[in-house]
Amino acid sequence: MQISNNDRAAVLVQALPYIKKLAGETVVIKYGGNAMINENLKDAVMSDIVLMQLVGINVVLVHGGGPEITDMLKKTGKESRFVNGLRYTDQETVDIVQQVLAGKVNKDLVQLIENEGGRALGLCGIDGSMLKADKMLSGEDLGFVGEIREVNTEIIRSTAKSGYIPIIATVASGYQGEVYNINADIAAARIAAELSAKKLILMTDIRGLLTDVQDESTVIPVVNVSEVPSLRKQGIISGGMIPKIDCCVDAVRRGVGRAHIIDGRIPHSILIELFTDEGIGTMLY
Repeated sequence: MQISNNDRAAVLVQALPYIKKLAGETVVIKYGGNAMINENLKDAVMSDIVLMQLVGINVVLVHGGGPEITDMLKKTGKESRFVNGLRYTDQETVDIVQQVLAGKVNKDLVQLIENEGGRALGLCGIDGSMLKADKMLSGEDLGFVGEIREVNTEIIRSTAKSGYIPIIATVASGYQGEVYNINADIAAARIAAELSAKKLILMTDIRGLLTDVQDESTVIPVVNVSEVPSLRKQGIISGGMIPKIDCCVDAVRRGVGRAHIIDGRIPHSILIELFTDEGIGTMLY
């Protein structure tokens, strides 16, 4: 499709006020889902992030890597088991999680950012004691799945101040030398709160919070956190959306300006959310 110069100018003019508001601010992006698997979507996300850095936004990228972990477990003859959406993580599994997330996935993302002309530094929650965690004790035993107790932002801030995008793998240190697997949504929300981020963006494989899960046109564009209990009672917030909404509510209540759940299956969904009047997905404030 051909785009005229006038159309290009109109897009830039519409984006300018948002760029001004976000310049110098911190935006934490949780990267996962289909956007992490599909090569075209992956390229779009990386270019979005580099553009954000170039216009002066302090981007922090927090990532999971569920499919890659599952593939590696299969290669070792282990089956993945999930409890309430969280991966059961025994000692062998946590070793694989650490290798895959802090190793291959993290460094692949650094290289992709660098290939797009950005500057990035790969980190994990163990580095500089960035994330300290205890064993998660709520409900069924999940093994080495952790609950974050402390976030040390010094290494994140110094990385960003030096002109690099921090790319963070969500494994954490225990207090007795353990390593814990941390849900990436939860980690991104806590990191965003401790950084006093302007925005938290969770990339998912759905359009946002829907009034009818069978109809993607029923996305709710804006939700005040005070409305969440009512939406939960109505069954609108249910299933896999519950932990994502809970992360957003926690982040907003801890001081994050806005939290967004956006569809990572749409190319350049980050830019659409940040730099257009219409936005995309569901925003919580």
